[in-house]
Amino acid sequence: MNWIGELYDLYDKNERFAGKMEPGQPVLLPLYHTTVAAQLTVTIDEKGNFLYAETVPEEEKSTIIPVTDKSSSRAGKVKAPHPLCDKLEYLAGDYLEYVSDEDCCGKHELYREQLKKWVESPDSHPKAEAIYSYLCKNTLMHDLVKSGILTIKEDGMIDEKRKLQIVSQADAFVRFRVEAGELLDDDVWTDQTGRFSPECWKDRTLQQSYINFCRSQRGEEGLSYLTGEYGRVSYLQPKKIRNEGDGAKLISSNDEANFTFKGRFLTKEEAFAIGYEDSQKVHNALKWILRKQGTSYDGMYFVTWESNSSQIPDWLSDSDEICRQAEERGIFVTAAKERSVQSEAEGQDASEARGAAESEKDAGRSEIAEWEAEINDEEEETEETPETGEIGAARFRKAIKGYEKNLSQTSRTVIMALDAATTGRLALMEFKDYHSARYLESLKRWYESCEWLQWKSGKKGRYSFLGMVGIRDAAELLYGTEQNGYFSMKGKEKLYKEVAKRWMPCILEGKEVPVDMVRVAVHRASSPVSFDSRFQWERILALACSLVKQQYKKRYKEDWTMALDENCTRRDYLYGRLLAVADRIEYRTFDKDDGRQTNAKRYMNAFSQNPFRTWKILEEKLVPYLGQLMPPERLVYQNLIDSICSKFSIKDFENDKALDGLYLLGFHNQSYDLKNKKEDQKEEKINE
Repeated sequence: MNWIGELYDLYDKNERFAGKMEPGQPVLLPLYHTTVAAQLTVTIDEKGNFLYAETVPEEEKSTIIPVTDKSSSRAGKVKAPHPLCDKLEYLAGDYLEYVSDEDCCGKHELYREQLKKWVESPDSHPKAEAIYSYLCKNTLMHDLVKSGILTIKEDGMIDEKRKLQIVSQADAFVRFRVEAGELLDDDVWTDQTGRFSPECWKDRTLQQSYINFCRSQRGEEGLSYLTGEYGRVSYLQPKKIRNEGDGAKLISSNDEANFTFKGRFLTKEEAFAIGYEDSQKVHNALKWILRKQGTSYDGMYFVTWESNSSQIPDWLSDSDEICRQAEERGIFVTAAKERSVQSEAEGQDASEARGAAESEKDAGRSEIAEWEAEINDEEEETEETPETGEIGAARFRKAIKGYEKNLSQTSRTVIMALDAATTGRLALMEFKDYHSARYLESLKRWYESCEWLQWKSGKKGRYSFLGMVGIRDAAELLYGTEQNGYFSMKGKEKLYKEVAKRWMPCILEGKEVPVDMVRVAVHRASSPVSFDSRFQWERILALACSLVKQQYKKRYKEDWTMALDENCTRRDYLYGRLLAVADRIEYRTFDKDDGRQTNAKRYMNAFSQNPFRTWKILEEKLVPYLGQLMPPERLVYQNLIDSICSKFSIKDFENDKALDGLYLLGFHNQSYDLKNKKEDQKEEKINE
């Protein structure tokens, strides 16, 4: 299915939520409606009498209003009133008594004529009639000034220097509340349509009334290229796609002066035509899903959704975030769930499963015993060993299985990327449509191919997880500047979306990570002295190891893990191990409060370029530090260095050419192994 069809389908499946406003949640717009930022709320009664007015709090300014195809795309000096709520220059018949603006002449008359058609139609609504009755009195500006909402100068004109939120008083946008006088205390209006709120922007019966009115009107007709049906079409497409201030349009064919369609077609109708309601559904669905779960990088928006609105992991996230969300959503696959899924795959029906469960209970297993057995099963499956981190790997696998279990056989995952080169035109940069099982398999393949011990800061402090970092963290680690213990991307914001665009085929299609990015990661990880924070260096080292691991997997079909490979005889890997041992020996002699760098880290960059020559220097500098160790520990490290050196061929050892990224895997594996052995020794002493 194409991207327009996917969005159309998304709207149809969620149309029941259209117009429903919930605190902190984006709203799916009804047809023929849009959202604006309102500054004033005017309250009237059902007979059109002014009651009071108030300014809109900043956090409540988002307002749903009905629109026409012209008003939804109006710009500049175009006179196109909204049908119900609008700016003062359209609503107030006495506007020119308080504001000197010749350009607004005729706007109120256009507004009244348009609203009159609605209130006199069979699809009218009591609230629309009340608003029309009030505005025909031409007292809106007077009432607002009298209420103290608008401030005037000594000459009786509006003080345009005074702001309401971020706009001048004269440009304020007004929304309405209509209350039934006899039920004012109940704050509701009850009529044949039932019980609903007095706020016009929340009233779904008012929204449906306007939709019915629009459907009854005749407009320009033609063939919709989306549905293939002949009916009302529109060549003026909505804006505000990425955010409320976005003027860029995704679809445009109405530019007859330039080259939107000329050179290929004679008229805009030949180029493109889409039904008016079809266009509304597509654009409203896109606005909703972008605000609901889209991610923005310097104006470029990425969004991922599942065709049936089921929960799906986002490919932009790190593996820890994917697991955390799975836990919060309660979709983790436990051992019991895995057995259940397996039983279903083997064709067992529900009655057989219940029968098996009853048999187990009859055999003497209580509910508590079953729970304990399940926990034991999970522990056996995810038993952690220090060198491989099986708990972290199993956690991610269970998260993916949990997502898979919640999806149907026909489930699809859709990915879109939108960006604007200019303020008026929005481009569809990427559109991908996958079967959800394939999408999840791609994520699993990516995170497992890059799996390494990563470090992260959270609400509870710093912690590690086994997996791969997300796009934002990757961009900051590769290109950010360290400031006060964090990476800043000030002035480099565009690199976020560059990393996202270039990693998308790697994550979703199994491509190799760009070589230049691997090179950047290895170079930064080889310069620990350039980092003020050891924690940030550990993060870039882990990322470099992940990227090198993925590169070797794709290029040479080699699988590298965090477990130390003591049998490996590769020159780069062995030199990395030697560097880690040198670093550990010197570190063991440090005072706990000593914050200086070891010689191994100080010379790490030079070592990566000329390992043979630099190792001679490091080995000489190790002598005094070895002398400070206790004889048994000194012997252990000396034997370890001898063991590593014995695995070199003479030719490889004396080869002084630069090391590739594999040396970082050797360094990290050996460092991790030495650290865990030390912790194991501490535990043994405690147990003794």
